[in-house]
Amino acid sequence: MLDDRVSRRGFLGEMAVVGGAMMAGVGSAAGAEEKKRGKLHLACNQYPWLVFYQREGKDFNKLLDTGLGEVAASGMDGYEPLVTAPEQIDELAGLLKKHGLEMRSLYVNSVLHEAQTASKSVDEVLAIAKKAKGIGTRIIVTNPSPIQWGGPENKNDEQLEVQAKMLELLGRELKEVGLVLAYHNHDIELRNAAREFHHMMAGTDPKYVTLCLDAHWVYRGAGNSAVALFDVLKLYGPRITELHLRQSAQNIWSETLGEGDIDYPRLAKYLLGIGVRPHIVIEQAVEQGTPKTMATVEAFKQSSAYARRVFAGFGS
Repeated sequence: MLDDRVSRRGFLGEMAVVGGAMMAGVGSAAGAEEKKRGKLHLACNQYPWLVFYQREGKDFNKLLDTGLGEVAASGMDGYEPLVTAPEQIDELAGLLKKHGLEMRSLYVNSVLHEAQTASKSVDEVLAIAKKAKGIGTRIIVTNPSPIQWGGPENKNDEQLEVQAKMLELLGRELKEVGLVLAYHNHDIELRNAAREFHHMMAGTDPKYVTLCLDAHWVYRGAGNSAVALFDVLKLYGPRITELHLRQSAQNIWSETLGEGDIDYPRLAKYLLGIGVRPHIVIEQAVEQGTPKTMATVEAFKQSSAYARRVFAGFGS
């Protein structure tokens, strides 16, 4: 069934895609060249706003108009929503325009590891993506959901092979309509020698499946290892089209993005050094143990200011 589907859709001609160059052109580490670049486009994912609002006893989704106003007030240029249906795009379009925010990327879950249902999930993502393209979306970020989020189960080899095949198919379909697929992982995919994460990379064509590097999930999934994170950069750096930023202090998520367990200046320097300038998305969230010393907007103002300093050379 899977081969028939791929055959029916058709394969695109060979097109070179190298990491962030696909979205924003090649980068340069030279200081003079960086000064020529425009302002960094900085976006923020929906998830951190959900949890920051929760700690204040508020529902971000029910206060979306107010919430997006605060996203803009905190220094963001863009917003990356978690989308579950095409109808959400209509509501977002007007509010994003009202608050002067772009939606260059969106996040959507998919379930691709079972042959009987994977095609349906691909079609659902495509429907959302095609609608979003009309308001300027360029990157579709997906996490092929685990069997049970946070549970003990792991996907077997057959499921991983199906998932990689369907992930590449989704990437081919998105490229046909001018969009980029970026694979996203959490910590679960790093279990068992990171077999799921690595097979989604090694088992797919880089022309159709790029990487949304969520630096902290890689760090945490590898047992709080910066060594593992920078090894992932060495292995898959050219495939990175989007970067999710979160920081921790002594392995607990910080209230703001700043200095901490992950050396983001080193990460930024490495990406510039290989000519990759991905779409930058803040995902600084709170969890049990995170300090609570400031209001939500102030926290994101500090996070956006730090990101603009560290990633200044990634401006378009």
